Formats: sequence, structure tokens, C-alpha cells
Amino acid sequence: MINLFNTQIESLSIHRVGNKSRAEAIFLSESTFNINDEITPLLKEYFFKSFREKEENYYQFAHDVDLDYNEMYTYANEIFANPSNVHEVSKKITKHLYEQSNHPHIKNGEVYVTYLSNVSIDNKPVDAIGIFKSELKADFLQFEENGSNLEMILQQGINLTKLDKGCIIFNHHKEEGYKILTVDSNRYDARYWLEHFLNVDAFQDENYMTKKYLKFVQDFAKDVVLPAEDKKEEVMFMNRSVNYFAKNDEFEEQGFINEVIDNPDLQSEFKNYKTDRGEKYSIEDVSNFPIANNAVSDARKKIKNVINLDTNVQIKLDFINPESAEKFIEKGWDEEKQMYYYLVYFNKEQKS
Repeated sequence: MINLFNTQIESLSIHRVGNKSRAEAIFLSESTFNINDEITPLLKEYFFKSFREKEENYYQFAHDVDLDYNEMYTYANEIFANPSNVHEVSKKITKHLYEQSNHPHIKNGEVYVTYLSNVSIDNKPVDAIGIFKSELKADFLQFEENGSNLEMILQQGINLTKLDKGCIIFNHHKEEGYKILTVDSNRYDARYWLEHFLNVDAFQDENYMTKKYLKFVQDFAKDVVLPAEDKKEEVMFMNRSVNYFAKNDEFEEQGFINEVIDNPDLQSEFKNYKTDRGEKYSIEDVSNFPIANNAVSDARKKIKNVINLDTNVQIKLDFINPESAEKFIEKGWDEEKQMYYYLVYFNKEQKS
């Protein structure tokens, strides 16, 4: 988990990259930009807002042969080893980005390379490198006095409410390729920023493993539990699964199966499903891992706990009190109407 509230921008280098395939130029500033008290809060909000609002999916630098062959990993090492040299390395980073800007769809724009201090990640203060790119220009009006008249002038500039592209490289887990967060608001070419420029893979920490396993469980519920049982049992299965993750600090697969899956046939199906599909979720060899509470909370928000019926009726089940559905909802078949029904027991209706 990150906290950027007390983060300081120690240096800022600004360059510009064009589209190489269109023979647009690259512009490298000779020196760093002198930020002041007036512009600093605006830049911090512009650079960091997208990261505060984004789900924390971490990455790490990667390379098929050796991590040292990853150019961005090498540049990050240079900067963290000697922060005073960040401006010169920022030119190398911008040139590297320019070399990847060879697809007609890639937009030109300004590149900001910052050295950051007092960044909190995993409850640990570290330094970090911020690399941001602005691409889309917004129209705005300026006004100028001209004699006895006020003139309107149309100009273009950067909209500070939305960052187009960016990444924060934390000086944390260097041996694995650093821990990295990235945003890309204009995904016209998904490979350009993540794959070609940064060359990163998912960082496989407890947050990653918790999300991947919960996604696997959710797909098992949809593909196996729903066809074998019904929608109510699918919802209740996911309810029990999320509650297991919420109340435990460590995931233990056999304990999960015993607690969540009552049906012995479904227990076997679960193990078979993992054998067949586990590689897709990167969990084929995983049976134990620490549970990330944030990932569980995020997953709970996305899981649907509603039974939609073809009679335009919805039944919403409570994730907080799952035993209520077990005790007070029954499913049956009406011979006369030739229809299924749900029978719901209650004492009184609650005011909304």
C-alpha cells in the first residue's frame, strides 16, 4: 500500500518527445526545471492523483535473458545510486521513450522525470523515480487588454486534472526488478508504455496472489458451481470464499476447500479445475500465501450478490450476514405453474 501525502519532488526534468515514425523531433532540456512553492502543489496533484485513485497493481522490470539487460532497470539503478545525476539519466530515459514512439498512433508530448523522496510503500519510507507524460492538449481562453478593449485569445495547454501516462519506480525490492506502479489513461497502444518502454511483468506479491486466486475462485463458481447447483449456491459459495479470505491472514488451500466447499463432488471438481486452469491464473503451483486485505476488499466490491430472475424480480443477498440466505431462503418447484420459486421468510419489512 502506498501513501504519497508527504512525498516531496526533489528535482524535475522536462523534455519533449515526438513520434519517430512521423519524423517528429525530440527536445532535451539542458538543465532541470526550478519548481517553486506556487507550482509544486499543482504538479503533485497532477502527477499523483491518478495513482491515489487507481487500484494498486504492481509491476517489476523484467527481461527474458537477464534483468541487467532491461534499459529502464539500468537507468533506475543509476539514479538511485547517484540522485544528483538524475537530469543526465532523464535524457537517456527520454531518448529510450522516443525510440519506442515509432507507431503512427503514438502521440507526441512532454516527458517529466522526477526524483521523489519520502514515499511510503508497505509502511516503509523510500525514494522513488516518477516518469510522467502529457499527450492531450486542451483549449483555454486568455484575456488581454488592448487599448480600451479586452481581447480574447485562444490557446492550448495541459489539463492538470488528468495524467495521460505515468509510472512510479520505488526504491524497493531492487533484486526482483523494483516495485512499480503505472497508469495509462490513453490506451491507444497498450504495448507502447508497459511492454516496449518499461518492459515489466506483474509483481507477484501477496496482493497479486490474492487477486489471482480470488479471480480463479470466481470463475470456478461461474463455470462449475452455477451449472451444478443454482444461482443462490453460486452467490453463497463466493460469499463463503470471500469471508475465508477476509478472516484469515494466511491462505491454506486444503483448509479453504474444507471450509468453503461442503459437497465432496465439488471438492474434486475444484482440484480438477485448478489442474486444468491454474496456469491461466498463475496459481498452478500455489497452495499457501499471505492474504492481502486490500485485495479482498476490492474483490468484495466487484462480486455480484444478486439473483436476477426472468420475471423481472431481483433478490439481493447480504455478504455481511451470509447465514441469513441459508436459513431464510428456500428454492422449490410449483407443479401447477410449472415454475421455480424462492420462498423468503421474514418478520417484518424494514424501512429503506
